[in-house]
Amino acid sequence: MQERGHWPDATALDGWMRANVAGYAGPLQLSKFEGGQSNPTFRVATPGGDYVLRRKPVGPVLPSAHAVDREYRVLSAMHAAGAPVPRVHALCTDTTVLGSIFYVMDFVPGRVFWDPRLPGLSRDDRTGIFDSMNATIAQIHGLDPDAIGLGDFGRKENALSRQVSLWTRPFEAARTGPNPAMDRLIAWLPDHLPDEHPPRVVHGDYRLDNVLIHPTEPRVIAVLDWELSTIGNPIADFAYHLMIWRFAPELFRGLAGVDFALAGIPDEQTYARRYIERSGLEPPESWDVYLVLGMFRVAAILQGVSKRAEDGSANDPRAREIGGKAEPIARIA
Repeated sequence: MQERGHWPDATALDGWMRANVAGYAGPLQLSKFEGGQSNPTFRVATPGGDYVLRRKPVGPVLPSAHAVDREYRVLSAMHAAGAPVPRVHALCTDTTVLGSIFYVMDFVPGRVFWDPRLPGLSRDDRTGIFDSMNATIAQIHGLDPDAIGLGDFGRKENALSRQVSLWTRPFEAARTGPNPAMDRLIAWLPDHLPDEHPPRVVHGDYRLDNVLIHPTEPRVIAVLDWELSTIGNPIADFAYHLMIWRFAPELFRGLAGVDFALAGIPDEQTYARRYIERSGLEPPESWDVYLVLGMFRVAAILQGVSKRAEDGSANDPRAREIGGKAEPIARIA
């Protein structure tokens, strides 16, 4: 195996795809998708059509991170259930092929937006995109895990308390310095968690830059990056998406300070109410603790980015800057 940084060996990949991907015919050309902090992702261009390869990073990573095998499984189930996700073709768990496990899925042509303010789009397009994102996550949370073959995809009990411990462990493992706000959250959260909602498959990182928007229409055509998906609390999953209304744009691609009526973007209360209406779930007494939990999670994730930057294993050259946002987000929480 020959490896150039994080790039797969094209010859080895071509041989594997000939054996494992129905309809594949080479030759192939690789290009890397930019952005993101998690699993390196590549476009695999061929004369007959394009694919996407998602792989676990090469080298040491946190034990529970970069679970592309789980991502492959949930994509398979979601596609079969009619959710808007790409069709997956094959999973390779043999690390001798490319140096780490990986899977291949369809390339779905679409638009990716990083700034939730959606500059450059019309007011109607902004309204349509946010409405489609809202309807899509409500659709996902409406699926019964047992009915779609994911009943054993995660534990169904005590999802919120498990989230606290789940993200405390990698945060502690990735500590690069003091963070008093995270210490206070770790102490406070276990005693302030609300009652559970019915367990559902949760995406774990649902946000604008993890969905594909139709090339010309204001609607979601594919939900991507299911690495953090599991069985969990759907209200907490939605609140993780909802917290951008509390972040300033310069901090973490947020919506704080936006003139929502002028922009055509729903305000936080309207967006949350539409989700509850669509999902049929019982509305929480307060969204605040769910928002705190979401911010705690994102701070823990960003601390992992900071650690990878310090270790030299990050995929993004801006990893140190991005990881540095863990502390201010913890302070907001």
